[in-house]
Parts: sequence; structure tokens; C-alpha cells
Amino acid sequence: MGATITEKIIARAAGLDSVTPGDEVMVKPDYVLAYDFPGYTNVYFRQLKQDLGIKRIAEPERFGLFIDHMVPVASAEEEMFHIETREWASGNDVALFERKGIGHQVAAEVGYAVPGALVVHFDPHISQLGTFGTLALGIHRNMLEAYSRERISLRVPHTVRIDLHGALRAGVMARDVFHHIVRQIGSGGCRFKVMELGGPALDSISTEGLQTITGLAMFTGAISAIVNPQGERLNYALARAKKFIEPLRSDPDAHYSAIHQIDLSAIEPIVVVPPSPANTRDLRDFAGLPVNAGYLGSCASGRLEDLRVAAAVLRGRHVAEGFGLNIVPTSQQIMLEASREGILSPLIDAGAFVSSSSCDYCYGRIGTIAAGQRAVSTGTLNVPGRMGSADAEIYLCNAGVVAASAIEGRIADPRPYL
Repeated sequence: MGATITEKIIARAAGLDSVTPGDEVMVKPDYVLAYDFPGYTNVYFRQLKQDLGIKRIAEPERFGLFIDHMVPVASAEEEMFHIETREWASGNDVALFERKGIGHQVAAEVGYAVPGALVVHFDPHISQLGTFGTLALGIHRNMLEAYSRERISLRVPHTVRIDLHGALRAGVMARDVFHHIVRQIGSGGCRFKVMELGGPALDSISTEGLQTITGLAMFTGAISAIVNPQGERLNYALARAKKFIEPLRSDPDAHYSAIHQIDLSAIEPIVVVPPSPANTRDLRDFAGLPVNAGYLGSCASGRLEDLRVAAAVLRGRHVAEGFGLNIVPTSQQIMLEASREGILSPLIDAGAFVSSSSCDYCYGRIGTIAAGQRAVSTGTLNVPGRMGSADAEIYLCNAGVVAASAIEGRIADPRPYL
């Protein structure tokens, strides 16, 4: 019997010919990534030195740090935190990427999305590197082990296959595809497993769209998501890769713990209602519900195709009076490309506030809604307090829905505007 791409990557990282789901193996991650955040990186730095007596990490070329939260800083204390990160990175010769954008996106742009590589991070949204055939895992409590030891312990996961068929209708985006997957297989459908995307319609989803789907995989219970690398995705990754590893792919006779079929042509725009990312509903059932604010951005949905759709909806129109629309491109490179393409002008003309790339709107540092208000969002979560007051409501949706809702001041279908 053949092996999945996940099993092949883990076997390579473990120096073994093959592995089987359930095996406990010691693997050497190709890259260890993190963004600086209180309670995480500062704790790692302190424990390395004080508890483990490690003054300097080995193989610094395997490590990367990102400053993408608390950007820009709002206090001297936040700047001191960034200074600590800068000093640790400099003292250990570790690459640091500051104000380049959201780290999960920037990681792909600067070459950590190496097909066939194993990457670890404490944040599970790093799974979006799986778009390029990279197995990227959020390992939480094992991060100190990854900082202090060459190899870490890993249990080989099972893989769930998601096969895509058909074609998307106009106005339906990758966000809707992911939320439809959650609705079809459940929020625990890939629990402790890797989601592998494939099927005859896979290539009809853009690279950016696949980054959206793979980056949100944790909301199916998955520990990561991955796509067999080919075509545009493979070319993008190889042109930037920090090193070359022979790209790996699943065998035709690989075993999956489950295989699900997704008909793209059956998907309508979806809204995810509070207070859980598992509450997927048809957009039409909530159309007309008054909303006060909108957020288009995050590591999930602030890329060029999202901005293009929003610009198409908003061009020649204006945001409703009193509605606050915040648009935050996922990286500075994306913002630059959007500027060159002329995408930003119609957004600004329509009354949107366009901000430089940062995680702050998504994780709640910038609170944009008060008690009793509602927001539409392409952020990663809709739990209470994520965008301000815990007594406010967040409705997750695609970029077109955010833009259409901004025009009407209520949840709206973007298709009449496209």
C-alpha cells in the first residue's frame, strides 16, 4: 500500500524509509517559525537561557521570527517587547521579518513554504503553507523542545481526503468552500488528523483560495492541511524556497481514514453565525440583518483576490453612513501589488479605511465594535470579544459579502453588485 504526502514528509524528517499512522517518531523540523507574542516567544527565550542553560541556539538558519502583532505599537511596553525579540534574533543570527505583514503569509513569500518540508509553529494557522506541499504543524507545548533540541517527538497522524468536484458559482469564494466543508464533515471531521485536498476541481481554486482553506483547517479539528504540489503552486514555492527538497506527493493507493466528496457547484455564499466557527448557515437566511462594521483581512482572507472582489463591489458606490469598514491586506507585498493594480483607489473612494498589514484587527487588540453591535468579518474567529466587546456579534463571511454589507448597512449578498 502507498503512502500519503504527510506520511512521506514525516518519514523523510525522521530519517526513515516509511512511517505508519500512530507511530511515535523523532523528527527534525526543517524550519521552526514563530511570531513574537507575550507568553510565548518571551517565555521560550527566558526558559532557554535560565532553565536549560542554552545561550545560543544551534542551526539558526532553521529558525524564523515575525513581528506582526502589536503593529504599530501603542505603548512603550509593546515596543520594549519587540526590542527583546529583535535582540534575541540578532544575538542568535535568526532571521527576523518585521512589519512585512502577517507572518503566515510572509513565510510563504520569503521561502519557508518548501515543498516536502516539515515546518512547526505554535500557531495552527501556519497550516496554510500546506498549499505548497509543505507539512506545517502548530505544536503548541512542544515549541520549547523544537527550540532546544534538534529533533522533536511526533505521532504520525492519519489523513482525511477532501476531493473537490464541479465549479464555483459567481460570488462564491474559497471562504464559502471551507465553511461548506465544515458543514458537511463537522467541526470534528478531521480531529487530530491532516486534511488533504485533492480531486478533479482542485486546480479551479486559486493558490490564494487554497491558502484560505488550508489556513482555516483547525476548525475541522485538523492538526494541519496539505495539497500535493503542482502547477502554479509548485512554481511559486520553488522560485522562493530557502532550500530544495524533492517535492513529495501522495501515492494513488495511499490509505485515508476517510474520503469526502465536495460538489463546488452546490455551494452558495455562507455566513458563520456567532458564537462559534462551526455555526455555518446559508447567507440568504441572514440577509437583511443590520450590521455596524466590517473587517476584510487576516491570515485567512486579505489577499489580492479578496481585495479585487471587494473593489468590484464597492467601485462607484459608498459605505453606508455610520458603518466602519476596515480593510487590512495580509502582507505589505500584497498591499503594494494591490496599489499597483489600482485596487486600493475604489476601496478608499468608497469610504473604507485601508490599513497596513497587521494581525491586530483579527485577534482583538483593535476593538472595533461595542456592546450590542454586529460585524461582518473575514477574520479567523467569531467568538465573543474577538473584535471588541464580548457583548457584540461577529458574522464570518467572504470578502464580497463584507463589501456588499458595508454598502447596505446590513448583511447582503454580493452577487447583484458583481
